[in-house]
Amino acid sequence: MIFGIDVASMVLGGLAAGMVLFIVSVGLSVTMGLMGFVNLAHGAFAMLGGYIVVLAMKSWGIGFVPALAVGFILTAAVSIILERLLYSRLYKAAELDQVLFTIGLVFIFISAVTLIVGPENQPLFIPDALRGQLNLGILHYRTYSIFLIVVGVTIVLGLWLGFERTRFGAQIRAAVDNRRMTESLGINIDRLFTITFAFGSGMAALGGGLGAEFLGLDPQYPLKYLVFFLIVVAVGGPGRVFGAFYAAALIGVLDFALKKYLPQGGTLFIYVLTILLLLWRPQGLFGKSA
Repeated sequence: MIFGIDVASMVLGGLAAGMVLFIVSVGLSVTMGLMGFVNLAHGAFAMLGGYIVVLAMKSWGIGFVPALAVGFILTAAVSIILERLLYSRLYKAAELDQVLFTIGLVFIFISAVTLIVGPENQPLFIPDALRGQLNLGILHYRTYSIFLIVVGVTIVLGLWLGFERTRFGAQIRAAVDNRRMTESLGINIDRLFTITFAFGSGMAALGGGLGAEFLGLDPQYPLKYLVFFLIVVAVGGPGRVFGAFYAAALIGVLDFALKKYLPQGGTLFIYVLTILLLLWRPQGLFGKSA
């Protein structure tokens, strides 16, 4: 009985962390699948959204949910400006140029946040309704962790409906699978890129805000979690919403378990397993074969 409770607690904790990874990474997965752009600055948009949420609650007295909405909207707006002014100029550039540009953008974000807000970790004060523990029958578990799991599942179902049941979703799927054919059908790829990039950045901001209590929030955030975001995309397959969801859940649970039982080197096993997986299936577990 005790072992079962321990396993359930570990799975729930891993799923909560995995849902944060999913919410941040799904936008990167879709934009990489659609644009073929190596955007290593995606975590910077998550950090920006997290800071907007925390500061909006602390300085403006805005509630948690409205602050998340503000973070999504403002980050999406910033991303549109950057996409039109900077990103769009490098869509056809070499991958090395894209990597150097986006890494440079990460350091600009880090320096700007450090200068404006400071280097300290920014705590997120969640509402009273999400504090404490929830009775799940066999165990009591953190209410906020359960909330994150519910939000993650809701988002993946919403994205599935949006991608599978709307005209815009069909255009995105078509562009991911065959960009040239999509352009020949008269679909405005530039507009599609901008809207998708803004939405993906807004999702990153939402994940940054939701995960601030879970992962922490400081200027080094984009660098600390960049590898995890990329692993989710690589394992799930670029452009695959459900792939990102399953990969994030798997990585979250695996990371939680390894850190509990192998605290000195648990993360190392995730890196090793990722390398072995990509050697076996370069397209990821859920990506389509070339």
